[in-house]
Amino acid sequence: MTIQNAATAATTASTTAAGIHLRTVTFAHPDAVRLNDLVQREYAERYGDEGDVTPLDPTMFEPPRGRYFIAYDAHGTALATGGWRSMDGKTETPEHDENYRDGDAELKRMFVTAEARGLGLARQILAALEADAKAAGRVRMVLETGTKQPEAIALYTSSGYTPAAEKFGLYRFDDLSRCYEKFL
Repeated sequence: MTIQNAATAATTASTTAAGIHLRTVTFAHPDAVRLNDLVQREYAERYGDEGDVTPLDPTMFEPPRGRYFIAYDAHGTALATGGWRSMDGKTETPEHDENYRDGDAELKRMFVTAEARGLGLARQILAALEADAKAAGRVRMVLETGTKQPEAIALYTSSGYTPAAEKFGLYRFDDLSRCYEKFL
């Protein structure tokens, strides 16, 4: 099964009942930029800072090294987003690559708009991202979230994620940071 077919199968199976469909877009797509701005504002409000300053380049989410999804309703309104990027033991940003392993896929920018929360969209995107990363040969999904995002922690732990033995990424030394992993 190709990466596109795996993503399409996971997406179609998990979204048709709600009239929601997932589209693969670039991280530079206007809807992705708008949703990223919204999530950054939410991070800033919750943590009292400038948001997540992890360096992200749109090319990080291009297949086969990553993928970026947006969930749209039947009217074409962008409601939720999420992506994964390959993060091996050594990356383009060596100051941030501590404790990543070869074969890792890192979740980034999981977000559901306020009006669409409670519809299960985050769980649908998460399942599609996991299937897509696995089809691309990734073996471990990792993510970093924070203590001021209890709903995110609940989503991940209820989806089989466990605390990572070693923290990774830009915020690995922050007391509010929590790192999780799931083997695919």
